[in-house]
Amino acid sequence: MLDDTRLTFIGGGNMGEAMVKGLLDQRLIDPAAITITDTNPERLRLLAERYGVRALGNNLEAVADADVVVLAIKPQVLKKVAAELQGHIPPHALILSIIAGARIAALQKGFDHLPVARAMPNTPAQVGQGITVWTTTSEVSDRQRAQAETILSALGAQIWMDDEGYLDMATALSGTGPAYVFLFMEALIDAGVHLGFSREIATKLVLQTVEGSVALARATGRHPTELRNAVTSPGGTTAEALYQLEKGGIRTVLSKAIWAAYQKSRYLGGLSEQ
Repeated sequence: MLDDTRLTFIGGGNMGEAMVKGLLDQRLIDPAAITITDTNPERLRLLAERYGVRALGNNLEAVADADVVVLAIKPQVLKKVAAELQGHIPPHALILSIIAGARIAALQKGFDHLPVARAMPNTPAQVGQGITVWTTTSEVSDRQRAQAETILSALGAQIWMDDEGYLDMATALSGTGPAYVFLFMEALIDAGVHLGFSREIATKLVLQTVEGSVALARATGRHPTELRNAVTSPGGTTAEALYQLEKGGIRTVLSKAIWAAYQKSRYLGGLSEQ
């Protein structure tokens, strides 16, 4: 679906680069068809050398002939970029936004452009193992939706939803989710060091345990509760450890954290008060 598609990335940060890398690794588009912009000249030079794409410091020039414009910028610079590009994105082009909290209505108004897709990827996309939840406006054509799906699939798995409200939920669960996992891993590693392992060995043990647990869950298709029960012997070490985790309120703390992230996402989108 990306044949003869001219793709422009506004923003050359980690997620923008991950999308470019995924598309090129899977040979979904020619590097000559990709333009990427950034305010950092050194970053542009690096991206051009690394991927063979066209790197520009001028957003207006970059979108002039674009078929898809990917907004991969920070939320705090959205107003500035929208004011610069308002009315300048080709009418036939699709805007694909990965900006956290930026509502579709605000994007349509800010850029004076109707065909918009909004997506929430997560950082494992940088290694092609992400998951993206996304949605589209009614003005998005079937071809544009297929283009967006192809681009997002380069990051890993993707799920289309028919209601934008799910993106705030995804922001709190999967978008922010890697941070929860990394914190849990960090805590496990520190506990291993406390027991007497070197940090190197503790890290290897934890990384493989997490990776193996995910692989087992995928391979068996069993509910996490079943898998947990399978390794929990009555009166054993696992039962004792789980008792302490439950006593410490791990489920409640996680639920509160995710709810707080959800409310923050709605606040950034202007849907609730902080």
